[in-house]
Amino acid sequence: MAEIKGGSGLKYKPLVPPEQTMREFTIRALVLGLVMSVVLGAANAYLGLKAGMTIAATYPAAVISMAFLRLFRGTILEENFARTVGSVGEAVAAGAIFTIPAFLIAGVWQEFDSPQRYWESSFIMAIGGVIGVLFVTLLRRVLVEDPELPFPESVAASEIHKAGQAGGSGAKYLFGAMGIGALIQTLGKFNFFATSWERVTIFAKTGIRLLSGRGQEITSVSVGGGGTVLTAPAVSPAYIGVGFIIGPRLAALNFSGGLLAWGLFVPLLVYFLGPQLEPLVIQEGVQKASWIELAYAIWKFIVRPIAIGGMLLSAIYTLYRMRNSLAVGLKRSITDLKKATAGESSAVSRIDQDLNLKWILPLLLIFALFTFALYYYFSGMFNASITATIVMLIAGFFFAAVSGYLVGIIGSSNNPISGLTLSTLIVAALLMVVLGVKGVSGIAAVLGVAAVICVAAAVAGDMFQDLKVGHILGGTPWKMQVGEIIGALVASFALYFPLFILHQGDIKAGGTGFGGKALPAPQASLMAMLSKGIVGGEMAWPLIIVGMLMAFGLILLQVRSPMLVCVGMYLPFETTSAIFVGGLIRGIADLIAKRRGFTQEQMSELENNGTLLASGLIAGEALMGLIFAGLAFYEIKITPITPTPSYLIGLVVILLIALILIVTPIRYASRVVVKR
Repeated sequence: MAEIKGGSGLKYKPLVPPEQTMREFTIRALVLGLVMSVVLGAANAYLGLKAGMTIAATYPAAVISMAFLRLFRGTILEENFARTVGSVGEAVAAGAIFTIPAFLIAGVWQEFDSPQRYWESSFIMAIGGVIGVLFVTLLRRVLVEDPELPFPESVAASEIHKAGQAGGSGAKYLFGAMGIGALIQTLGKFNFFATSWERVTIFAKTGIRLLSGRGQEITSVSVGGGGTVLTAPAVSPAYIGVGFIIGPRLAALNFSGGLLAWGLFVPLLVYFLGPQLEPLVIQEGVQKASWIELAYAIWKFIVRPIAIGGMLLSAIYTLYRMRNSLAVGLKRSITDLKKATAGESSAVSRIDQDLNLKWILPLLLIFALFTFALYYYFSGMFNASITATIVMLIAGFFFAAVSGYLVGIIGSSNNPISGLTLSTLIVAALLMVVLGVKGVSGIAAVLGVAAVICVAAAVAGDMFQDLKVGHILGGTPWKMQVGEIIGALVASFALYFPLFILHQGDIKAGGTGFGGKALPAPQASLMAMLSKGIVGGEMAWPLIIVGMLMAFGLILLQVRSPMLVCVGMYLPFETTSAIFVGGLIRGIADLIAKRRGFTQEQMSELENNGTLLASGLIAGEALMGLIFAGLAFYEIKITPITPTPSYLIGLVVILLIALILIVTPIRYASRVVVKR
């Protein structure tokens, strides 16, 4: 039996040896994978648009495929294949939500409810998805077989499959949590409890005297009259689940951004602008707006651009910190082409068989032509489209390598796809300016380049993770690669619909769709502002510079993730505080486990089952969120249980979620150890 190397240079034998023949690429596994691809992709689209984050679909896909195929006595390689196809939808969704809403936010598209937008969105996702898979196929040998890359999430997913073969399963936790998340979302929509709470505290009117150095008054500034908004955490299983997954430290960083926005910037601006804004509140005895609405307007149009400036510099700093990884990834990308070519001429075992280069290179050429056609469609200029296509191919290949390398180190959940895409967007925007492509067509071309690369990089990271799982279990690479291409294409032509339902449903429910309070889409808003600012000359530079200086200060303070702080400023406070609550719950669970003297193995069980529960809560709320968005889209009215729901009941719901996320994983980890 052949030996292969895992992280830290450790050798191990693949679970299914190369010489063994086992069912793998079957119709039932493919259909199950495609269903999961669409469903998990839609759930992550919902989560990403609302919270600016996505979660790896590998874990829930592994559990679902294991639970379903066990009914038909499926093999572990069938489970691996179904999980591979099922998880690619999350990657396509991540790339899509970071970029496609930017077309609307930037004003390139005036509407989203048309066949034209469907085909534009779908082709962007499909081109990026397939190109990402093809690049990964060229790079698989070096990155997946690198003994120095631990691939933490891949190892965890492989352990889920192995546990399933041994008789264990986390399916009941995942599906149970999905049901709880769906139930809470439904009760909230029917006003059984208030899902949010906010109040405004009015400042007293006063004045500030400005004195000269000699103590003489220069002028007096009227201040006050406005108010600070107090907001409680949203009663959201999804947000709390996200906080639980990312942990207390990252959740605290995200929450600190919310405190900066709503505890410093908004109150300060309302305090000084209060006398000017007060006439807007009451005009001729009639209330025109509330102080809460004005505070949100200040946050949206002043504080958010500051956050965007901070996100921009944070992305640059993130790339700088990854400079060694970038250099290694580029070197490996170039040298691996030679290795892939050499592998074609020699006999390889089943577990080392990739798609043939005779298929890969023609497909790359075909999709490069599709990319050129897409960019020419957006810009209408031949030279600019050729340049954009070349930039996309070079940057896409480079970022596919970098994405895979980073997934090998930190996992796909922490892969900074948006930071990689931002750097490409800036380069593309500057090129469009140099080439003379301006206005709406220039912005569209820039966003088109960024969108394709973002989807490609996201799919690349996800696929490297899946291929590593297959590498450990003994899967056949070329079968997984074909499955990923099919899954990416199906997800690409299906994910427009949940995006469409969420956007139009929010509008019909009284919101503004993408970029609004309910669907802030922070990464897409950032890309829209950058493309408009560079190409169209509409950048709010003073606010952007303030945000960049703020991020520079955070960097000097050695803040672990300045980007996460700035994202916290950009999101509504009820979102960041709910994520923080989830992080605190995770911290409490870890603290209890340590006090009980849990071993490292027990802590791993605690983390795995807690992640499954949190993923289920997220998926349950997300799927019900899509259903209620669909009801709003079709203007189906929901009769509330009570017109004045109580937030106190919502606090009880949060406590119940906390108990589920703390007690269940700890109890399960303890029982597993006792059985052993």
